[in-house]
Amino acid sequence: MTPNVLHGVSLLTDHDIYLFKEGTHFRLYEKLGSHTMTVDGMEGTLFAVWAPNARKVSVIGDFNGWDRKAHPMSARLDGSGIWECFAPGVGQGTVYKYHITSRHHGRHLEKGDPFAFAWEVPPRSASVVWKLDHQWKDAAWMAGRADASSLDAPMSVYEMHLGSWKRHPDTWDSLSYQEMARQLPGYLTDMGFTHVEFLPVMEHPFYASWGYQTLGYFAPSSRYGTPQDFMDLVDALHAAGIGVILDWVPSHFPTDGHGLALFDGTHLYEHEDPRQGYHPDWKSGIFNYGRHEVRAFVISSALFWLDRYHADGLRVDAVASMLYLDYSRKEGEWVPNCFGGKENLEAIDLLRRLNEAAYTSFPGIQTIAEESTDWPLVSRPPYIGGLGFGMKWNMGWMHDTLNYFTKDPVFRKYHHGALSFSIWYAFNENFVLPLSHDEVVHGKGSLLRKMPGDDWQKFAGLRLLFGYMWTHPGKKLLFQGGEVAQWSEWNHDAQVDWALLGDPAHAGMRDWIRDLNALYRECPALHQTDFHHKGFEWVDFHDAEASVLSFLRFGKDPSEMLLACFNFTPIPREGYRVGVPRGGVWREVLNSDSRHYFGSGMGNAGAVTAQDEESHARTHTLTLTLPPLGVVVFRPE
Repeated sequence: MTPNVLHGVSLLTDHDIYLFKEGTHFRLYEKLGSHTMTVDGMEGTLFAVWAPNARKVSVIGDFNGWDRKAHPMSARLDGSGIWECFAPGVGQGTVYKYHITSRHHGRHLEKGDPFAFAWEVPPRSASVVWKLDHQWKDAAWMAGRADASSLDAPMSVYEMHLGSWKRHPDTWDSLSYQEMARQLPGYLTDMGFTHVEFLPVMEHPFYASWGYQTLGYFAPSSRYGTPQDFMDLVDALHAAGIGVILDWVPSHFPTDGHGLALFDGTHLYEHEDPRQGYHPDWKSGIFNYGRHEVRAFVISSALFWLDRYHADGLRVDAVASMLYLDYSRKEGEWVPNCFGGKENLEAIDLLRRLNEAAYTSFPGIQTIAEESTDWPLVSRPPYIGGLGFGMKWNMGWMHDTLNYFTKDPVFRKYHHGALSFSIWYAFNENFVLPLSHDEVVHGKGSLLRKMPGDDWQKFAGLRLLFGYMWTHPGKKLLFQGGEVAQWSEWNHDAQVDWALLGDPAHAGMRDWIRDLNALYRECPALHQTDFHHKGFEWVDFHDAEASVLSFLRFGKDPSEMLLACFNFTPIPREGYRVGVPRGGVWREVLNSDSRHYFGSGMGNAGAVTAQDEESHARTHTLTLTLPPLGVVVFRPE
């Protein structure tokens, strides 16, 4: 007769336990959670869960009628707080939870598995036993991705939300992972994006949180398919030469009853003191970064996505909220560190260890910080005092730029410095320029609606914004819908307004983004030196009266250069003189006012010959026509 449960079966060695207690075991997903295996000729599943303050733990599910007495677990005798059992006959697809009887007032809890590889489709809340077997087909991509993700490579990121990119017109259901695998790679390739960044794919109970209230730190959302379906999507993107960046949230987690909060009846994963363990903005729990086992859990999650899902990068959400103990708190609502400061020393240590482990274990990936303050050295190595990220979102550039573009052109001359200021700090970090989802929700309006003026000026202004972004030093990120110039804000219950592409103005915006990406990828001057001051020179940033800017971009070879000139008013500037360092013909390689993009058609007839006259402290001069609310880009022949 087959027993209900076997004890004494384990994947954990003494060394695993040592590393776990030390907080340096970063592959815990290989040891904890549920793993199918064969023991003494019996197929089944080994369960292991950390619950040090539990009096009893058992596995419950459909397979035993949710009977907490049927499959008891046993506590290891090494003081690790880990409970284990092997359940014969339990296999792939089994729905389960842990029933925990806490030592704390004898509370009875039913919890999902923190290390589950799959979950039920919300609002159902149980974990699912799942194997992560997959025959990967991306060996060629993985072998060469270090070049595609290097700091001197072009990186144009399409940020998107899986549930609201496209929907079925008849049912209004979101596309599945498999359906997206058939549609998304071709679209991104056609548009010229190099990478896609998914808003958190990790399982989350509340769809409208967009994934930022993560609960399943080791499972892709079951709303769109199985773990293997998501692997197929990554495979398809890699086959098309598209890198995959995953938004990942180690800053907070939801307090749903089946999740991490009060996991064993005590504050296990989160700080007990609400001044440290509760986030007032997001009404969620904050990890206890100083607890060794929690640090191992968090870093294991990060490495899991790089390992098992071949992610090429992680965009780490809300880093500022991790770094500062007083983040979004008033005086008296936070606890100083041991030196009396506001810096979260444990979180700093975790981020440094995370980045060291990620770059050591997975060469060719990138970690990207969403960090909204002036914390120094975010994208510099830990050995010189940095946090160790590869890149950082440039939130200052985003806020200053959007604030400028929302102003009536009549008044822009009084705010000219908002555009030139970004270059003063552009090379302090490895910056990504983001026009992200956060800027087109919650009443902020779409990018198109932010632009002042009549409809023609709005479209011209948005093309100008994109032209400024794609020629400015830094990698690029654009949220879905921006490329078709949506009138409406992003709505997670809708989709990109694809029908707009039947209008020439919207189709022109899509073509503009496609051509910007093409030039950006093709011209070393626009991507090789994104993070070095030698790749940028102002020609003139003083002409506030005309609201005109001009600058040069250079590749590693200084002979590779481009000139970009911007007119931020609807008044054409004819006969406008710009100094350049080289004579001969300068080809107009991009003009946002081209009729092809639904502009007015003003320009420079495709090319201008430099005059042998000094201007702007340079040996030659171009006499240009600067179109209204337009950008023109020139390349010397």
